[in-house]
Amino acid sequence: MKKSLAVLLVLLMLTASLFAQGAQEAAVKKTVINFPTAATTGAIYPLGSAIANLWNNTVPNVRTSAQASAGGIENLNLVADGEAQMGVAVTSIMYESFNGIGSFEGRPNPNLRVMIGLYPNPNQVVVTKASGVNRLTDLGGKRFASGAPGSTTEVETDIHLNTAGLPYPEGLRVQYVGFTEAIDLMRNKQLDGAWIMAGIPNAAVTEMLSTAGGKLLEIDDSLIKALQKDYPWYGAYTIPANTYPGQDKDVQTSAIKITIFTDARVDDEVIYQLTKTFWENFDELKTTQAPLKNVVKAETTKDLAGLPIHDGAARYYKEIGLL
Repeated sequence: MKKSLAVLLVLLMLTASLFAQGAQEAAVKKTVINFPTAATTGAIYPLGSAIANLWNNTVPNVRTSAQASAGGIENLNLVADGEAQMGVAVTSIMYESFNGIGSFEGRPNPNLRVMIGLYPNPNQVVVTKASGVNRLTDLGGKRFASGAPGSTTEVETDIHLNTAGLPYPEGLRVQYVGFTEAIDLMRNKQLDGAWIMAGIPNAAVTEMLSTAGGKLLEIDDSLIKALQKDYPWYGAYTIPANTYPGQDKDVQTSAIKITIFTDARVDDEVIYQLTKTFWENFDELKTTQAPLKNVVKAETTKDLAGLPIHDGAARYYKEIGLL
């Protein structure tokens, strides 16, 4: 009898323990966040992985999985289709996705929301000093490398030159080559300039300025304002003096911001906690993640092409005075 009673007590205790554990797990409901980033060979994928690890270790009700992807367009499609809840992309293609234009023609995503504005991706236009080119419109008739057809740099060349009043491609002697070949062509005096879009400092720009007799062109306020009429994702960006060899003064150019975006349907409290956790641990993240070195917290809500910020993120930015 005593043995049976003891067994019964043990069973009751186990049942109570399991019930309490189940209640605790139910109380802490996990929100699953699939977070596509970029190819594993670049800097964005390890950045996404570091952020996901931070959230998993700090925010108890979230399980985030950073994933490799083909980049911004795929990330936006995955979020629009509900296969991901967050991603990384530049504001130009985010604008297209939100409005259903360009690469997303007829497929608008009104649920697209900005979460964290990261850093600007600046245009860098390098020309040889011997070319006599001092402004974009001076490129008329010059030998110019705009990148592979359909590439980001080729699109940027097209938009900027046509907005400036120089017909592209017919107004130039275009060479559709990448950064590496452009460096050699400039060294051999077979090329007058090249368009590069990348974070600073960029190795190709350094080579062009130090070994090919190059200089950076400025994109002034008037052109940036003209760009913004049709392409609201552009912002002004300053390449600080001495970023590159022989660059003894600041050079203004245009840039497009890279962001972490999300879906309006993700819970406000979850996005609030994730946004807050990112910024409260930003200095520590920055020590190991090179892309964050150009991130300025006070600029995170600026130059977002008029795209809406998620309500959860907006709540945090209001608390710290950025909205």
